[in-house]
Amino acid sequence: MTQTTNTDALDARAREILRGNDRGGYTVPTAGLYPYQWNWDSAFAAWGFSTFDVDRAWTELETLFSGQWDTGMVPHILFHQSDPGYFPGPEVWGTHQSPPTSGISQPPVAAILARRIYARDPKAGRGRLAMLYPKLVAWHRWWRTHRCAHGVAAVTHPWESGRDNCPEWDRGMANVDGSGVGPYTRRDTGHVDASMRPKKEDYDRYIAILQFGRACGWDQETIVREGPFLMADPAMTFILIRAHRDLAWIAGELGEDGAEIAGWAAEVESALDEIWNPDLGCYDARDLRTGHFSGTLGSGAFLAWLAGVESRSMETRLMRCWDAVRYGIPSNDPEGPHFDPRRYWRGPTWPVVNSLIAMGFAEAGRDADAERLRRETVDLIASGGFFEYFDPVDGTPCGGDHFTWTAAIWLAWASPSAEAV
Repeated sequence: MTQTTNTDALDARAREILRGNDRGGYTVPTAGLYPYQWNWDSAFAAWGFSTFDVDRAWTELETLFSGQWDTGMVPHILFHQSDPGYFPGPEVWGTHQSPPTSGISQPPVAAILARRIYARDPKAGRGRLAMLYPKLVAWHRWWRTHRCAHGVAAVTHPWESGRDNCPEWDRGMANVDGSGVGPYTRRDTGHVDASMRPKKEDYDRYIAILQFGRACGWDQETIVREGPFLMADPAMTFILIRAHRDLAWIAGELGEDGAEIAGWAAEVESALDEIWNPDLGCYDARDLRTGHFSGTLGSGAFLAWLAGVESRSMETRLMRCWDAVRYGIPSNDPEGPHFDPRRYWRGPTWPVVNSLIAMGFAEAGRDADAERLRRETVDLIASGGFFEYFDPVDGTPCGGDHFTWTAAIWLAWASPSAEAV
């Protein structure tokens, strides 16, 4: 593949995908496979909309926060309308929320991207951001209270990480008993080649963790104390540090006191030793039930630059991982034993993650790395289309097509016509 792009045509196609996945105030990631509103997908959609319709961008975020729980949590799925083609649906989650939602959250990128959306038109966005601000604070406070008990950010379900099936979770998942979940019918493999999706034994465990949450009425103290899965997540940790800092900036911009929020970022950063794996030579996921590291280098480690906490000692290790493939940052180390270049989060490169990593590179002054990553992502999309993710070795498009967040990051970051904010 070479970078020969018809920028105008790809820009137009990306805008068409966002409009086509618009369901009236919110977008779906793609029709069929993901027919509801997903949390961090929606925040990226808003970023994409902001390049041509700032009002619609703010509406996307406002609709996402319409599902916020009284506890402050913003769930990972909002079930705005019934769709029998998706499993597990609202009746399985049993959260008794309105609108119906899942019972877990997802990476809090909303503050990071709200700041960038605001920068496109501060005058038009100030009032919208001011209305959103207390909801963002409540969500960030929820993260600090319910997911940072060990200092760094933890996840209680692989789905909460947004990187559902990555090998980093294998150690924690091995201790989850999925044998008693009962019969169910998966829907994802009816939309996408099963070889690209999690295996049945993984799905059994996903459902077992869900059933525990439902059985305790989604009580967070019980889930964190007794739930079958609890792992510290480098990617979530780095995203949260950055999101706290951007939210503190937003506070200042709105004339609010952001000192407490900035303190939350400092708290998480001070705990990073908890996820430093000296044997691996980089930040690593850690099973908080046993204390054991995953022993797996994932793309989440590259998000250290996003948080401004990069470590020189891991740089060579990470760059070797990147150099082992041709296109983008692989979601799993190509030299590792579990690398699978086309299976969900076990090796593919994700344009949406590339955009966050490149953001960190650029802000760390690593302009050449940021441009290399942008260029490789452009090559993938220009040749393969707006797919969910790609084989990082040969560029084969994988997962869902006409994908919202791939179209969004194209418009906001990857496209040669994208305006930096």
